[in-house]
Amino acid sequence: MTYLELSEDGGGSHKFYDVTVAGTRVTITYGRIGESGQTKVTDFPTAAKAQAAAAKKIGEKTRKGYAAAVRGVRQRRAVTHRAIPSTRSTAQQAPVLWRFDSGASAFGIFVDDERCWVGNQHGDVYTVTHSGTVTGRFKLPDGVKCIVADDFWIYAGCDDGRVYDLSGKVPRSAYEIATDVDIYWLDIHDGVLGVSDRAGGVTTIDYEDEFQWSRGVAGDSAWMVRCDEDSVYHGHSKGVARYDVQDGTPVWQTALGEQVLFGWQEAHSVYAGTARGSVGRVIRLAKGDGRIEAAYQCDGAVYSCATSPGGRHVFAGDDRSSVYCFDASGERLWKLGTGCGSAFSMQFLDDRLYIVTTDGSLACIDASEAAIAAARTGTVPQPLDVKAAASLQVVEPSVTLETTTDAGDGVVVECFKEGERLRVRVVSPGFETWNVQFPKDIREAGARYLVDGVRSAGRGGFYRAYGDIRRLL
Repeated sequence: MTYLELSEDGGGSHKFYDVTVAGTRVTITYGRIGESGQTKVTDFPTAAKAQAAAAKKIGEKTRKGYAAAVRGVRQRRAVTHRAIPSTRSTAQQAPVLWRFDSGASAFGIFVDDERCWVGNQHGDVYTVTHSGTVTGRFKLPDGVKCIVADDFWIYAGCDDGRVYDLSGKVPRSAYEIATDVDIYWLDIHDGVLGVSDRAGGVTTIDYEDEFQWSRGVAGDSAWMVRCDEDSVYHGHSKGVARYDVQDGTPVWQTALGEQVLFGWQEAHSVYAGTARGSVGRVIRLAKGDGRIEAAYQCDGAVYSCATSPGGRHVFAGDDRSSVYCFDASGERLWKLGTGCGSAFSMQFLDDRLYIVTTDGSLACIDASEAAIAAARTGTVPQPLDVKAAASLQVVEPSVTLETTTDAGDGVVVECFKEGERLRVRVVSPGFETWNVQFPKDIREAGARYLVDGVRSAGRGGFYRAYGDIRRLL
C-alpha cells in the first residue's frame, strides 16, 4: 500500500491518493483529505502487470507534487461558509405571506411553477408548495451552496464537492468538482456546469462530468457565475468577466472596485450584487461588451438580487435584513424589512418574492403593488409559520439503480469503454448513436440498463443526450 498526500497553503489542493496492490488487483482511492473519497478497482492478467500499473500511477502523482504521508495526521480542511453578519432591519415590515424554518442558514433556492426548493448548510433540501405546504425532504451529505435548474433537472451543489441531481425519486451524484475546488456558486445551461470558487476562479464541466476549462483571476471569493448558450459570466472581488463557454476565451472584463457577492442574468444583461465598505448596490452590465448600464443603490452590502421578467423591476437583499425594489432605470420604489434575517438568495415569480435567509428561513413575500402600498403604511398580513410533518420521509442519495426485465416502451442504454473513459450510449433502435448522461457512480463496464419510459426517465434525471434528443424528451 502507498499513501500519498498533496496539501498546499493558502487554500490550495488538500487531497490524498491511496494505491493498494493485492495479487493481480489494484485498488486506488482518492479524494479530499479527511474524507472517504472514491475507489476504483482494476484487475490485471498478472501480478507483475498490476505492480507496474500501480508504480506508473504513483510516479504520475509524485511528479505532480504528492508525497508519502501518514493517514490521519492531516485533518480535513474546513469548508468555507459565508460567515457574514446580519442585523435587524429598521424599515417597515414586508408583507410576508408565509415562512418555513429549514433549520440552518440557507443559500439554496429555486422556484418554478410547481414548487419552491430550499437547501441549507446542514444538507437538508425541502420542497414547499406556493401556498406553504412542505411536500418533500432530501438529506444530502454536506451543506448546500445553491440550487439550480436546467430544463427538467434540478441540481444542488454541496460542500462535499459534488452536484446532486434531485429530479428523480432519490438524489444521485451528477457532477463531481475537482477535490481542490471550494465551491462558492454554480450555474448550468444545457448540461454544461459553471463553478465559481473561493480562490476566485471559474471552471466548466460538460454533460459527462468531464473538465472543460478553468480560469483564474487576480481577485478571490467568486460568488457569481451565470451561464447562457454562448458565455459564462463570472464575478469576484475585483469585478465581472465574460468568457466563451466553449474554450474559456476572455470576451470582456469590467473592473468594479467593489466585491461581487451575487449574480443574476436576463437575456441581454447581467446583474452583480456588490459591497464596498458598509454599503452596496446592484450593477447592471451589458452582456455584449460589459459596459455598466445602470446602478441600484442600497443602504447595506448586497447579498442577493433578482429581477422580474425582462428586468422591469430589480430586487435586492442587504446585510441588514432589508429587501428593495427598483424600477429598471434605478429609482428605488420601496425598502422593507424581512423579519427573518438577511436574504442570501432570492427569486421572483408571479408578484411574489421568495427569499432564503441567514436564519434558515424560506419566506414568501407578496410583492404586488397593493400589498407593498399597504405595508408602507404599516398594514401587513400575519405570516403563516409553515411546519414540516414529523412523518415526512427523508430521502438520501443512492447509487442503487432500479431495474426491470420488461422493456415495454423503455430505452436500453449500454456502458462502454472509450479509451480510459466509461461512457453510455443508447442501443435501442431508432436513437442512432447518441451518447447519454447516466449516474457516474453506477456505471459498470459492459453493463446494460433499461430506462423505463423516455419521458419519465428524462424528468428522473437518468436520461440526457446531446443536442436535439433533449427537446425530444
